[in-house]
Amino acid sequence: MTTTIFVPRDAAALAVGADRVAAAISREIEMRGVDARVVRNGSRGLLWLEPMVEVRTEHGRIAYGPVSPGDVPGLFAAGFLEGGAHPLCHGRTRDIPFLRNQTRLTFARCGVTDPLSLDDFRAYSGLKGLEKALTMSPGEIVAAVAESGLRGRGGAGFPTGIKWKTVLDAPGATKYIVCNADEGDSGTFSDRMVMEGDPFMLIEGMIIAGMATGATKGYVYTRSEYPHAIETMRRAITIAREANLLGPSILGSGRAFDMEVREGAGAYVCGEETSLLNSLEGKRGIVRAKPPLPALQGLFGCPTVVNNVISLASVPVILDRGPAFYKDFGVGRSHGTIPIQLAGNVKHGGLYETAFGLSLGEIVNDIGGGTLSGRPVKAVQVGGPLGAYFPPSLFDTIFDYEAFAARDGLIGHAGIVVFDDTVDMLKQARFAMEFCAIESCGKCTPCRIGSTRGVETVDRIAAGVEPEQSKALLADLCNTMKFGSLCALGGFTPYPVMSALKHFPEDFAPAPIKEAAE
Repeated sequence: MTTTIFVPRDAAALAVGADRVAAAISREIEMRGVDARVVRNGSRGLLWLEPMVEVRTEHGRIAYGPVSPGDVPGLFAAGFLEGGAHPLCHGRTRDIPFLRNQTRLTFARCGVTDPLSLDDFRAYSGLKGLEKALTMSPGEIVAAVAESGLRGRGGAGFPTGIKWKTVLDAPGATKYIVCNADEGDSGTFSDRMVMEGDPFMLIEGMIIAGMATGATKGYVYTRSEYPHAIETMRRAITIAREANLLGPSILGSGRAFDMEVREGAGAYVCGEETSLLNSLEGKRGIVRAKPPLPALQGLFGCPTVVNNVISLASVPVILDRGPAFYKDFGVGRSHGTIPIQLAGNVKHGGLYETAFGLSLGEIVNDIGGGTLSGRPVKAVQVGGPLGAYFPPSLFDTIFDYEAFAARDGLIGHAGIVVFDDTVDMLKQARFAMEFCAIESCGKCTPCRIGSTRGVETVDRIAAGVEPEQSKALLADLCNTMKFGSLCALGGFTPYPVMSALKHFPEDFAPAPIKEAAE
């Protein structure tokens, strides 16, 4: 019987030598003449163990990691193919605490299957949601998504069902589904992991969205920094088209839907839906004034659904297992699961999918294991470079849209970046303003000018020039940007700046004057 060895082709694993490990394993198989094969899967999301190699045995899949090419001969000598004991062995993969304690709905297949095998996809419940959708009317599909309580996972948290209903009811012979895969937030990688590790799930979700709204064409808009995701998605789309999942008659149903990948240049502002649409049309990526909403006049002036990768990838399980099943997870108005991404100075960095409701302290300290440096946690930034900085005194905050908003924070794309007590929060505030100044599309004055003045003002505080007046000016600039900017880039930049100023005032105090040496 052929033994299957799994070596991730996820970008995070490639960055630490997964290709070299796969090549070393293949050489060892050939040299030893054993009956084994290598499958390049996605990542399970335990990034501190990458490259994490798994072997399928009669006792389940056994994990080893992090594996380097030099470890491979020793692994084989230790009975690697039978799941033998070795210092790098972590036992059965599913029993590793970081993985065992998750609630994996969207990421149930990621790291488990061959990403480009439709047979694998079907064997692990793939296409069940689509098959169910084919028996439903567009209105019934939209109602199911609305009932599930699914909200946009890209940051805004807008109810997905309402957006779909608006597009369904909008007049127009041509409608579009646009997947916002322009994942530009620091510390976020869930979209990339889906595209590289389970692309057919995203394709299935987009087909269902098309059937629900009357759209027959879809686009995945992603960034040039994701070459592996782009390649995998394009190959998966070709495979799906050949299998009659895409085209003029999906699975012989008579319903049409096709899609393609479009590559952007990596402008952060193109994560905003109207800038994205402009870029997709071949125009400069600048924000459009609203109204009209994209749901009514979006891509090429037609009604358009613009959803994040995780939003669309969550749809198949909702259709398969029912909206009540999905809605039962979570707290308050935050239903379902959320793929939390832990990064920065954290011991156990990676992706952790769980129902809404854990506290920030549980996520950082219990799941993440605290800082990698071993020093105390000083701050965590939740929601990317526009997210607020939370000190440990706010670690009782529940991971829920409304709970974060009540404390002037945002969940955003659910990326969490951890900092220890060596971080200078004044420098972090300056970075937020500088980031906004660099990435601004220039359409509106509060963002374009306010961010530049913000950098100058933070520099005045750092230099001790009229510190109290400068802090007041910084707060005034943030207020203008928050309420006067056209989009979230300028509107949310005040979150990291003001949270740093509020929670870490000691970092904004003038440096003590050193007395001259006698």
